[in-house]
Amino acid sequence: MPADLDALERKIDELIKLCELLSRENRALRSQQAAWTTERARLIEKNELAKSKVESMITRLKSLEQDS
Repeated sequence: MPADLDALERKIDELIKLCELLSRENRALRSQQAAWTTERARLIEKNELAKSKVESMITRLKSLEQDS
């Protein structure tokens, strides 16, 4: 019977270690996800600014074309 208890204790220790590992990985992934979300928002903002500038240039070019 003590051998069964030792085996059970080892398995429980393994599960605890696995849970700790998964918890650390989960925290790392959540942190990475937050960083990617921030980066995505920054890129969307940058893209909108570029789009606005291009639209402005097109408008100015059309205005110059009409003045000619």
